[in-house]
Amino acid sequence: MNNRQTANGALAERAAQRVAIENIDPHINQGRFAAKAVQDWPLTITVDVFGDGHELYAAGINLPDGTIHPMEHVANDRWRADVTFTENGPAHFTVLGWRDVWGTWVRDTGKKIAAGQDISVELQEARQILDGMAPGRGAAKTYKAVAKAAKAGDTETLLSDDTAAFMAEHGPRANLTRSAEIPVWVDRERAAFSAWYELFPRSQGAEGQHGTFDDVIDKLDYVTDLGFNILYFPPIHPIGTTNRKGKNNSLRAEPGDVGSPYAIGSPDGGMDAVHPELGTLDDFDRLVRAAAEKGLEIALDIALNASPDHPWIDEHPDWFERRPDGTIKFAENPPKKYEDIVNFKYYNADGSPNTPFWHAIRDLFLFWIDHGVTIFRVDNPHTKPFPFWEWIIADVRQTCPEAIFLSEAFTRPKLMKQLAKLGYNQSYTYYTWRNSKAELTEYLTELTTEACRNYMRPNFFTNTPDINPYFNHDSGRPGFRTRSVLAGTLSGNWGLYQGFEFCEADRLPPKDEYSDSEKYELKHRDLDAPGHIKDDVRLINRIRRDNPAMKDFTNLEFFTAHEDRVLFYGRFDDQTRNYLLFHVLLDPFGGADVPFELPLWKFGLPDEASIEVEDAVQGNRFTWHGKHHLLTLDPQDRPYAIWKLFPPGGAA
Repeated sequence: MNNRQTANGALAERAAQRVAIENIDPHINQGRFAAKAVQDWPLTITVDVFGDGHELYAAGINLPDGTIHPMEHVANDRWRADVTFTENGPAHFTVLGWRDVWGTWVRDTGKKIAAGQDISVELQEARQILDGMAPGRGAAKTYKAVAKAAKAGDTETLLSDDTAAFMAEHGPRANLTRSAEIPVWVDRERAAFSAWYELFPRSQGAEGQHGTFDDVIDKLDYVTDLGFNILYFPPIHPIGTTNRKGKNNSLRAEPGDVGSPYAIGSPDGGMDAVHPELGTLDDFDRLVRAAAEKGLEIALDIALNASPDHPWIDEHPDWFERRPDGTIKFAENPPKKYEDIVNFKYYNADGSPNTPFWHAIRDLFLFWIDHGVTIFRVDNPHTKPFPFWEWIIADVRQTCPEAIFLSEAFTRPKLMKQLAKLGYNQSYTYYTWRNSKAELTEYLTELTTEACRNYMRPNFFTNTPDINPYFNHDSGRPGFRTRSVLAGTLSGNWGLYQGFEFCEADRLPPKDEYSDSEKYELKHRDLDAPGHIKDDVRLINRIRRDNPAMKDFTNLEFFTAHEDRVLFYGRFDDQTRNYLLFHVLLDPFGGADVPFELPLWKFGLPDEASIEVEDAVQGNRFTWHGKHHLLTLDPQDRPYAIWKLFPPGGAA
C-alpha cells in the first residue's frame, strides 16, 4: 500500500467520524475506572451529541447484549437515557450518535406542507430512504405499510408518531459514530442500600464473662428487631500478648485485660483463625447460617495489622518492614506509636510488589468468602498502596462478584475518592463531623450531585469504636435521635456502633474518643436500659424499608425552611410516586418554630394548591393547603418530622 492509499484510508476514517460525542456521564477518569451501577436499578447516562449543519441528530446507548436504547434530547445537544443492567458483575456501554435522516425529513417536509409548498421531490426522498432499509422479520409488516404510504403520498402516515417510532428504531443511522466502551461495575442492591449494626462479639456474654459466637446468635433477634440487615464485627482473630494494650489504651496491660482486637495474631493463628475464647470456626459458620436465616449478613473487619506474636513473623520474615538495625518496625503515626502492631511490607527494596504477601491477603478474603462472608469493612485502606487494593478487589470479584468492600478511610477527600474508584463499594465519610445546616447541605450536595456520585457510595455511620462524635458529647437523648435520623435518611447506607442506641457519650477530653473504650475491654450493656432511642432506630429502618424513594441517595433535595437550626429535605421517586419530606432539628437544646415552603412546584402545582399528606411517624392523614406552612419542633418531644406526600394523579 502506497502513501497516497494510506492517506486516503485515514481520510475516509476521519470523514466517517462526523458526529461529535462528548462529556459522557458517567465516565470516570476517561474510562480508567468503572462507574458504579446497581443490579436492576436504572443508571442515568447523559452525553453531548451533535454535528454540523441544520440536520437533526440522534443518540443511543449500546449495551453488552446488543440492544440499543434510544436517548432523549434534553436541551442544547445534551441527551439522556436510563438503562438497566440485570447481572451483578462487570459491564459496559457505548454511546452511539448519528445523523437522523428520517427525523430531518419529517421536520423539513412538515414545514413545507404547512407553507403550502410542493413536496413531490420530498416524497421521492422518502422512498429512497425506505428503499435503502432492510428491517428484520418482526418489523416487515410495519415497513411495508410505511413504504406503501410513501408511494401513495400518504403524508399523514409518514408524519405520524407511530412511523417516527418505527423509523427511530429501524431507520438509517447515517455517519454512525460510537464512543469508546465505558466500563461499569454492577453491584447487588445491598452495596447501595444497607443498614449496618456493629458489635464486639466478645462483649455479648454475661457480666464479667468473655462472649462467644453462640452469645451473638442469642442477640440476632435484637439486631433484626431494630431493622438492620448487616451485622458487622471488629476483628475476631487471636490477639497478641506482646505489648498488649490495657484499658483506655494504656501501655501496660493488667492481668485479665483482653487487649485490642486490632493487634492480630498469636500462637493460635492469624487472620484466618478466630480467637479461641469466641469459639471455633465451626461455631462461626453456625453463626453465619443463623444470621442468614433471619435475613442478616455478617460483615467482617479486615485489618491488615499484625501483633508481634503473629505466626507470619517466623514463617514469612520478609513480609514485614524492618528498621536499618534489622528490628521489626512498629506501626507509627508520629508522635503516636502502636507498640502492639507491626507493619507489613507491600513492596520489595527494588520497587517490585511483595507478590507472595499480596496473594496471601487475596487468599484471606477468599477464605472468609468460603465461610459465608461476602461483606468486608477494611480498616485504614488509605495507608496501603492503591495498586494493592485495585488488584485484590478485582481478583476477588472474579470468584465472588457479590462481594462488598467498605472503605474505612477518614482522610483527605481525594484519597477517599480514589479508593472508591479503585473498587470499594461503600465509603466512610465526614458525616460524623458535619453538624450545621450549612455543613450538611454543602457536603451532601457534593456527594449527590458532583462527579463522585457515580463511583463513591457514602455510608453514614453515627459513630464508631474510634469516634465518639463531638455533637453527642453533651447533647443528651435529643442529639442522638437527631444524628440517627439524619444518618438513616440522608444516605442509602447507614450504620451505628452498639451503644449509640443507649446514648453512650462518656469521653476522653479533648478528643472525640470514648472513655473506657470497648477496643480495650469488655462492655456489658443492659439492652432494655431506660433512656434508649431504639424506637427511633426501628422507625428509621422501617421508613427506609417501606419507601422506594429511600434507596437511591442521589435523589436527595434540600428545600426552604426559614430556620438555620432545621434541615428540610426530600427523597422523591417519580417511578413509584413515592415522595418523602423530612424536617430535622439540629439544635438539641432548644425548640424552634419553623416556617417552611412546601415544594408544590416539584409536582407542577401552583402555590395555592392543596396536597394530601401523611405523618409517617404517627400515621394520620390530612391536607396541606398552599405553599407556606409553620411547624413546631421540640427536642424533648421529637426533634424531627417525616411526611409522606400524595400529589394529585395517584399515590404510591
